[in-house]
Amino acid sequence: MILLLQYTLLFASVLTLVALGGCFSEHSGVINLGLEGIMVMGALGGALTLKYISPSTPKFLIIVSVMLVAIAVGMVYSMLLAFACINFKADQTLIGTALNILATALASIIAKSINVAEDPNNVSSTVQYVATKKALVVNFGSFQFNWFMLVAVLALIASYVVLYKTKFGLRLMACGEHPQAADSVGINVYTMRWAGVLISGLLAGLGGIVYITAGVGEWKFENGVAGFGFLALAVMIFGQWKPVNIGLAALLFGFFRALSNVYSGFDFLTTLNIPGSVYNMMPYIISLIVLAFTSANSRAPKAEGIPYDKGSR
Repeated sequence: MILLLQYTLLFASVLTLVALGGCFSEHSGVINLGLEGIMVMGALGGALTLKYISPSTPKFLIIVSVMLVAIAVGMVYSMLLAFACINFKADQTLIGTALNILATALASIIAKSINVAEDPNNVSSTVQYVATKKALVVNFGSFQFNWFMLVAVLALIASYVVLYKTKFGLRLMACGEHPQAADSVGINVYTMRWAGVLISGLLAGLGGIVYITAGVGEWKFENGVAGFGFLALAVMIFGQWKPVNIGLAALLFGFFRALSNVYSGFDFLTTLNIPGSVYNMMPYIISLIVLAFTSANSRAPKAEGIPYDKGSR
């Protein structure tokens, strides 16, 4: 039961961070379907930092370094979406899909190149970070607290304050609802949309490193992040683009994802003789069911997905 709670909180932390990233982007008017790809690139940056930083480095510096690199890589990669969709008015769905496909291939190539440079016989896309991963967790008996859980809670609180209590947040949401009206009162819609996309890159990149360090001490980047970026989009929609609701939805989806990791530890589940693959599919099945019943009442930002044309009214 403790292990189930631990994984639920950890996976909920990932979903919260990435879904909040999508929330900021869509509130600005840009649909970020490239969250999956941004997660992969952020995970790669964070994993390489863990790989090369000295285990003797103070834990606080390891955590901060990993976070900063994952955030930086995520933001840089999200700039591709911003350039294409904001400056060149490209189709946001197609660009996001392309970024997802590119990220897994690019991360695999980078990881393989690094491994081959260190050992010509090692052509895998696996990055190991066993020694330094210990800095990310604190053991409380059988419960393992991950510092990223706290980061996710702080991000959730900060997102609520920024969106609803600051001038920046209100302007950002105005650009996703009525960009022409926002422009008419002096708000630079292009700047605000760039800000929304970069914030989504920040949070999704951070979510990527949280995901791959959830359990194991290495990650094979050919596997990507197992659809967690799309699951985060489902969390965002189910949460109605509101930070508090997103946090609650993340706990629900995180529970079902955690169940696939620990179901073998529950006798009443193992006696059902249900294949483990069914439990692995459960979060995605649940997302389909939830969205099927709630999508009719969803209220997305009105101008999301619509390229802004300064000359149109």
